[in-house]
Amino acid sequence: MSFRWRYLPETLALLVALWVQFRLGQWVVASEALRRWPRLHALVRVSVVAACLWLFYGMEASSFFIAPRLPGWAWLVWVRGAALLWIVFSFLLFLAMLVWRRLQAYNPERRRFLLAARAALFGAPLAALGYGVFVERSRFQVREVNVRIPGLHPDLDGLRLVQVSDIHLSPFLSERELARVVDMANQTRARVAVVTGDFITLRGDPLEACIRQIARLRADAGIYGCLGNHEVYAKAEEAATILGARMGVRMLRGASQRLQFGAAAINLHGVDYQSMRQPYLVGSRASLVPGELNVLLSHNPDVFETAAAQGWDLTLAGHTHAGQITVEILSEHLSLARFYTPYVYGLYRRGPSSIYVNAGVGTVGLPARLGAPPEIALIRLCAT
Repeated sequence: MSFRWRYLPETLALLVALWVQFRLGQWVVASEALRRWPRLHALVRVSVVAACLWLFYGMEASSFFIAPRLPGWAWLVWVRGAALLWIVFSFLLFLAMLVWRRLQAYNPERRRFLLAARAALFGAPLAALGYGVFVERSRFQVREVNVRIPGLHPDLDGLRLVQVSDIHLSPFLSERELARVVDMANQTRARVAVVTGDFITLRGDPLEACIRQIARLRADAGIYGCLGNHEVYAKAEEAATILGARMGVRMLRGASQRLQFGAAAINLHGVDYQSMRQPYLVGSRASLVPGELNVLLSHNPDVFETAAAQGWDLTLAGHTHAGQITVEILSEHLSLARFYTPYVYGLYRRGPSSIYVNAGVGTVGLPARLGAPPEIALIRLCAT
């Protein structure tokens, strides 16, 4: 997607959210129960306007242009997050209202059934969002992925890499939760540990604490990382690089690291966040090493077509959070992430090249996950 369309999904989502608020307000005002309380009509109208202003603030304050310019106060982050939660909840409530109105029109005589259906319909959005906030958001899991690579050297067959991505240590993810993620990653006994960007969300977030926890990863070949868009927003690129070097986490910023395993070697190369304003992976082709396994660390996965064309065997990325809020309809996972890249989550292939897109650990915008649980990825290299 070209840069000029960058705001289109957010703009459409905001317009839909505002329209939903007005429709819900209309239904409430027109309800038979409210007619008995005429004075509440004005209160409902004021509440709709207030909700629209709140949602507008929440959406705009979460945009990549405005968010970096706002203070990183925890209460302000929660105000923004609550606004986005309300957008999701009100949309689900709107869908429930549509179904409820159709049920009433379909069979108005089955009162007992309708009452039960109403309780289920209007309870489902609250239950789903509560699950996303209080359960799935912190339901960390290890996902094992076998990546088959043509011509893989026998000494690399079965080699394990552990990937952590999109940590977003912030008011939405505590250092204690991150420590649990690191402990789970260490249980995989991987030979190489990589972190593919977004250590924090905004300036003021605890970057040092994040890297201190990441430095606890155990991998005999070392811990390596690349930087994400939120390091750019927080103006923390240099700080992350310096802190990483001090604590034993090497940030690969247009740089490579050769890792020897027996008679074989991995050429591990990392790049900073690749902005859609510029061509992807400029100069990276020169870092390819013939005869070695060439692995690219890139925060955003939309570089994959360029990476495959250049000849990178494997790309490890994150950025999408697997959609963070995603709905499965007819075996298709629908989320806003699909507006930005076709590589939303999981393993993809293009010719002999592969990419794994990690679901990430933390959340951004709103403190919830639905249909996209956080993960630590154990990448196992396999010969074809």
